[in-house]
Amino acid sequence: MKKLYLVGLGLLVFNLALAQQRGVTDTGEEVILYADGTWKYQNNQEAIEKEIPTNPEKFTKDEASTFLLKSSKVNVGFYLNPKLWSFQKAVENPEAEFEFQLKDEDLYGMILSEKVEIPLETLKFIALENSRSVAPDVSVVKEEYRNVNGLKVLLLQLNGTMQGIKFTYYGYYFSSSNGTIQFITYTSQNLMETYKSACEKLLNGLVELN
Repeated sequence: MKKLYLVGLGLLVFNLALAQQRGVTDTGEEVILYADGTWKYQNNQEAIEKEIPTNPEKFTKDEASTFLLKSSKVNVGFYLNPKLWSFQKAVENPEAEFEFQLKDEDLYGMILSEKVEIPLETLKFIALENSRSVAPDVSVVKEEYRNVNGLKVLLLQLNGTMQGIKFTYYGYYFSSSNGTIQFITYTSQNLMETYKSACEKLLNGLVELN
């Protein structure tokens, strides 16, 4: 089961920069073009994006998260509790920078980083399209903007099914002129409520470095 999560669910998220292109129809309408040949109107996308709520709470790193893991691609770091989490440079997912596991548990995490800047308003749709390429029933369970250690991030919870396993992604998406970060935890849907507190404590370790 654990190996399946690392290889299967961990490979669901791909390189964001290659996920889509923009185009213009012969009537002048802007459209988003996807790698599978599908497309949608840019204006429709923007209308939906405006509906994402903002959580008024300010989120900060957990006091027990004392170890700072630094990205080599983007000027950000990730505070974590090394007593609870094991981590390593990504092996199973070639697009990821780091992989995590809650020790002796079925909760996993990964960090995908790239130097290209992508508007937060676009990240949701890229994540959905990429995930649906291998799990067509993926849907958004929760979405909101958050202030995390002074950074504006997008929280997404995505549920779907792959090889008969009902999984859930719970993660932060962040982008600036320095690059883009997908900081994601994942497990089976039946375990999500059990692990949600651990997910939050890990994700709230995201910080921008000087």
